[in-house]
Amino acid sequence: MKQKKRNPLVWLILTAVAVIQIFPLIWLVDFSLASSTEMFTSGLLILPKKIQWGNYVKAFVDGHFLLYLKNSILINVLAVALVILISILAAFACRRMHWRLSGFVKTLLLMGMMIPIHATLLPNFKIYSVLGLTDTMWALLIPYVAFSLPQGLFLMTSFMESIPEELEEAAVIDGCGIYRIIFQIITPLLKSSIATVSIMTFLNNWNEFIMASTYLRSPTWKTLPFSVLEFTGQYSSNYAVQFAVMALTAAPAVIVYILLNKHITKGVAMGAVKG
Repeated sequence: MKQKKRNPLVWLILTAVAVIQIFPLIWLVDFSLASSTEMFTSGLLILPKKIQWGNYVKAFVDGHFLLYLKNSILINVLAVALVILISILAAFACRRMHWRLSGFVKTLLLMGMMIPIHATLLPNFKIYSVLGLTDTMWALLIPYVAFSLPQGLFLMTSFMESIPEELEEAAVIDGCGIYRIIFQIITPLLKSSIATVSIMTFLNNWNEFIMASTYLRSPTWKTLPFSVLEFTGQYSSNYAVQFAVMALTAAPAVIVYILLNKHITKGVAMGAVKG
């Protein structure tokens, strides 16, 4: 009976928390459908006199949305692929191969989780300037991979510990080489961790803007957050269209999270227990 009485209260609390969490998205969409003059009214939300669908059309066309979207997808897909590949190889080297410094190397790589990505902003800019890497795809790809790798390594090593070593021993007896063991035997068993690392790497890097605005100048490799700047002037800005741009930018990440939320929760929980 006590459990039944608690259920409505629990649901009420969870509903309140959910509304608070989702309110920024509601606020963003609401302001993106209003005119710029209606934004300077009192109240948290606006009831537009006329829904301004033209804000999204202008954001899509004048904000170079397709170009920046292509750059964001390309850079993020490459970052995810490199993080998965390197984390699998590093996890196998640190957990399965017996060498003197394996524990030290793993600890050193995992210490990267304690370093904020933007703490290396100026040193990286100096290095890229010397090497001629500014305003290139590598200026974003290198830090995105480097700072996503510790988390990927942590999850991969946690999952790899649950795989019996007898599988690898049997493969060696059958004549398999090390790369065949990794990619044909170990990797298929890491599907849950690969999905988790892929999703978390994508979400962490999708809306990154500070590094992109520091390292990139020409529109060739600019990513989706740069669309907001297309409607920022020296003396005035088109705020309604900026909100529409932000809504379009957030949409892919929100869709990915909604569709793959179960994989994120399952992967992180399993990795924490196994770790």
